[in-house]
Amino acid sequence: MNIGIIGYGGVGKAFVRLIKKKKYDFNIKFIIKSDGGIVCKSGINIDSILINEDNLQRHEFWSKGLSLENVIDNDIDYLIELTPTNKDTGEPALSFIKLALKNGISVVTGNKGPVLIDYKGLKRLAEENNAKLGIGCTVGAALPTIEGGAVGCAGADILCIEGILNGTSNFILSEMSEKAVSYEEALHKAQSIGIAETNPYMDVEGYDTAIKMIILTNYFFDSQITLKDVDIVGISNISKEVINRVKDSGGKIKLLGKTYRENNEIKIKVSPEILNVEHSLYSVDRKNKGILFNTDVLGNITIIGGASGVENAAASIVRDITNLK
Repeated sequence: MNIGIIGYGGVGKAFVRLIKKKKYDFNIKFIIKSDGGIVCKSGINIDSILINEDNLQRHEFWSKGLSLENVIDNDIDYLIELTPTNKDTGEPALSFIKLALKNGISVVTGNKGPVLIDYKGLKRLAEENNAKLGIGCTVGAALPTIEGGAVGCAGADILCIEGILNGTSNFILSEMSEKAVSYEEALHKAQSIGIAETNPYMDVEGYDTAIKMIILTNYFFDSQITLKDVDIVGISNISKEVINRVKDSGGKIKLLGKTYRENNEIKIKVSPEILNVEHSLYSVDRKNKGILFNTDVLGNITIIGGASGVENAAASIVRDITNLK
């Protein structure tokens, strides 16, 4: 299978390493970064990529200013789109994905922005050009959320979705409960071990969870919900005292995303919720994530795991490719 990669950060590098480790039959024809890239019509030796992993400019095929437009006709089956997320416009990833789909090239993306902004348009474009679009990595990465609902709930109607979908927030809340520390102390610990970003706003204020819930909801309910339609409350104002009181009563506070129907209208909310031991997502702790599909005839389908990390995300890209074959 011939592939091209655009975006070569942590997940992109982990994806190439995984191809080598698992000996996947993927022939990489190009890798595009923001300042240029490498390309070879017959394919690039993977060892030569890995040797220059941290400085691709040293590669013999490096071409400054190389863009996707320059290489889109390089006879690839899949474009692997891994550029940084822009939740406001989806760009430049949205344009990259559209360009590939218009050329009949299937796309697997780990980028939430384009799927948040225009999933229906991208899906339609893929269908019109006999291409495929894989988005599983955008919603929980290693946690098989899309697959869990589409395959695991086949034959049933999904009535409600609940999810713990942000590893950073879940780690912080677990740390506060297990170690009896403050939010600030737990955040510092998460940052010191690389779980939380220097600026954790999107994670701790609930926006990352909201975006993932929107993608899931628009996928499964054929809706067109946007970020402004979602009620969002984060975790930054939760005190150690509140956490301890809930713990003493046998509960846990989790940042929960929920899609539900109210007066025949699809709604999403994201907020800290108290879960008791009977709740299916009660045991989702630390970096792990979880999703619960409530259905009409299959009952509750729960999937737990999928800890956050670049290797996990890279593996989910491979899973998306496999599922689209």
